[in-house]
Amino acid sequence: MPLPSAERSTVTPLIRRPSFLAFWTGQGVSQVGVQLGQLALPVLAVSLLGAGEMDLGVLNAASMAAFLVVGLPAGAWVDRWLKRRTMIRADLVRMAAMLAVPVLWWSGRLEMWHLFLVAAVVGVATVFFDVAYQSYIPLLVDRELVADANGKLEATAQVSRLGGPALGGFLLTLVSAPVLFAGEAGGYLVSALCLTRVRDSETRPERVEGSSLLREIRDGAGFVIHHSLIRRIVASTATANLFSAITYVLMPIVILRELDFGPVGLGVILSIGSVGGIIGALASPRLAAWIGEGPLLPLGLLVGSAAVVLFPLALAAGPGPLALVLLSAGEFLMSFGVIVYNVMQVSMRQRVCPPRLLGRMNASIRCVVWGVMPIGSLLGGWLGERIGVAPTLWVGVAGAVLSCVPVAVGPFFRLRRLPDAEGE
Repeated sequence: MPLPSAERSTVTPLIRRPSFLAFWTGQGVSQVGVQLGQLALPVLAVSLLGAGEMDLGVLNAASMAAFLVVGLPAGAWVDRWLKRRTMIRADLVRMAAMLAVPVLWWSGRLEMWHLFLVAAVVGVATVFFDVAYQSYIPLLVDRELVADANGKLEATAQVSRLGGPALGGFLLTLVSAPVLFAGEAGGYLVSALCLTRVRDSETRPERVEGSSLLREIRDGAGFVIHHSLIRRIVASTATANLFSAITYVLMPIVILRELDFGPVGLGVILSIGSVGGIIGALASPRLAAWIGEGPLLPLGLLVGSAAVVLFPLALAAGPGPLALVLLSAGEFLMSFGVIVYNVMQVSMRQRVCPPRLLGRMNASIRCVVWGVMPIGSLLGGWLGERIGVAPTLWVGVAGAVLSCVPVAVGPFFRLRRLPDAEGE
């Protein structure tokens, strides 16, 4: 007797679905390009343009400010648009912006303000891409496979983060930093081309008569505010991101200048951190089956937050092997914990939210949890100049511990399985 269609969908592996494979491939390749650019950016700013703590704060703020400025309307617009087409256009905008960096460098005109502008443009395009991306997974795969798809995509992203920084560090011994921006542009191009190969059943949503942009934004924000579990996740994630921005805006100064490990050392540390992320992404389903989805969510954040203490300890150790070990261990544990936390909380959000609100729900959350990051970056740069790098890193440690409170004292430890629908 043949299985009903709903049951057949649960046993069809994702790796046998051509559209998911095309989507997966595009994101994997683009992530390698992103890692090349993310390594090249601080090297270019610090080593070639002489950026200081406040310059890095402004640069990081410029890249994240779009989530605060256009995050909410982006969600409403994405829910009106075809999400795959939105991602393709965002990729092409990011590709063009990244290509401007090597062009300006080779013409001898590149200045810090150019990097601020490029970061801002890429940030706006990334807002639209990310909101569409997180809203698209439940449209591309069956709802019961959302967590599996997120795990595979996150594991691939972490593999890219493993190879990308190491490859970038090696390439920086052969070519100048601006050349790596061309690699990031190429990654965005591959992503756009792969998205053209994806087939889905998405149709443009019908406009509700009498609806307005403000009302649609309010509907998405209202869902987030009134869902008790998501509300706690937003509080924890926003606090963690605020203080991680304070910490990470100074890490290029710590690694490249204070500890003098150079671009290769930066690449090695980031790659080791990605190993933790890969293990976290791959282990999440098994850990969830063993520990339970609910308890695993706060435990992941607790591990990631505790690891942050190793960063100021590495700086205190001074240049040498011990500092390298502490930084690498901190990146490894932080990536492992945060990825486990993210796989759990993102999958729950996607399962619990009605499809018509996915874009607005994701945008509302991103507006808060990513919108605090430019504030943290500016604050980190300012504190770094005012009180010094080491005390600022300890501020980041205190904030990381504080971020665990909303999910640690909530009901998650009592939930063997996170809900699939509101109220479950």
